Amino acid sequence: MTNAGSEHAGAEFDPLRPTLMRVAYRMLGSVADAEDVVQEAFIRWMRADRGTVREPEAFLRRTVTRLCLDQLKAARHKREIYVGPWLPDPVVEEDEVDDVTLPLMLVLERLSPLERAAFLLHDVFGLGFDEVAAAIERDPAACRQLAARARGHVREARPRFKVERQRGLEIAEAFFAASRSGNMKELGAMLTADVSAHADGGGKRPAATEVILGFDAVMAQYERVAAWLQKNGSTLVRIGFVNGLPGFVTLEADGELQTTALDVEDGKIAAIYVVRNPEKLRHLH
Repeated sequence: MTNAGSEHAGAEFDPLRPTLMRVAYRMLGSVADAEDVVQEAFIRWMRADRGTVREPEAFLRRTVTRLCLDQLKAARHKREIYVGPWLPDPVVEEDEVDDVTLPLMLVLERLSPLERAAFLLHDVFGLGFDEVAAAIERDPAACRQLAARARGHVREARPRFKVERQRGLEIAEAFFAASRSGNMKELGAMLTADVSAHADGGGKRPAATEVILGFDAVMAQYERVAAWLQKNGSTLVRIGFVNGLPGFVTLEADGELQTTALDVEDGKIAAIYVVRNPEKLRHLH
C-alpha cells in the first residue's frame, strides 16, 4: 500500500475511533482490550478493498462487534477464575455519561455475548435491527429476540436514580472526607440500609474477596479501612464521574491509584464500587 493510501485510510478511520472505542469498551469492560480491538479493526481497514465499502462507519462497527464477540467468548473463562468481585475498568470523566453506567455494565456481564451485542447496538447506540443483524450475523428477527431478552434482564436490575451533577460531586467529596477521616457518624448518615461494597483487587492488591452486603457490615469494613488510612494516608487526585457514577480517584499509600464510584439512590449511597487492580488503572496514569 502506498503512503498516500495509508494516509487516506487513516484519515477516514481516525474520526470514527472514539465511537468504535465506545462500542468496544461497553462490550468488553476493559480499556486495554477495547484498544486492542480497535487497533485490529484499523489493521483490517487498511487491508480491506475500501473502494467497495459504501459506509465505512457501518463496516468498522461490524468489524469491531465481531472482534468483541470473539473476545467475550475467551473472557468467560477468565471471569470464572478471577479473584474476588470483577468490575469493569474505570473510565473517569468530568461529566456524567448516561448511556451505559457501571451498574448496567454489571448487568450486561450476565448476558450472553450475542444478547449483549444486540442490546448495546440497538438500545444504546440506536442502530436498526437490519444493521444489528449484519454486525452479529443473525437475522433481524433473532436480533429482536436477543435485544428483548437482554432488556428483560436490565429491567430486573435495580433501577438507577438520577442524581444532579453538582449534588453527585458533593456526595463524592463528602464520602471521601468521611471515609478517610474516620468520621463514622457522618459516613453512616450517607448510606442506605441495604448498601453494598464491591472491591476489585484482582488478587493483585488487598481487597475483600466477596461483596459486602448491608449497613452494619459495610460500616465495619470502612471503620477498619479508615483506621488503616489514617496511619498510611490516601491522597485525593480528582473528583468526577467514574463509569457514569459520582466518584473519585485517589493515590494510595502503596503508590498505586484507586477509583471509587458511588451509586446514589434518593440522595444516599446504595452501592460503593472500588477498583484497586493496578492492571485496570494503567490508563489513568
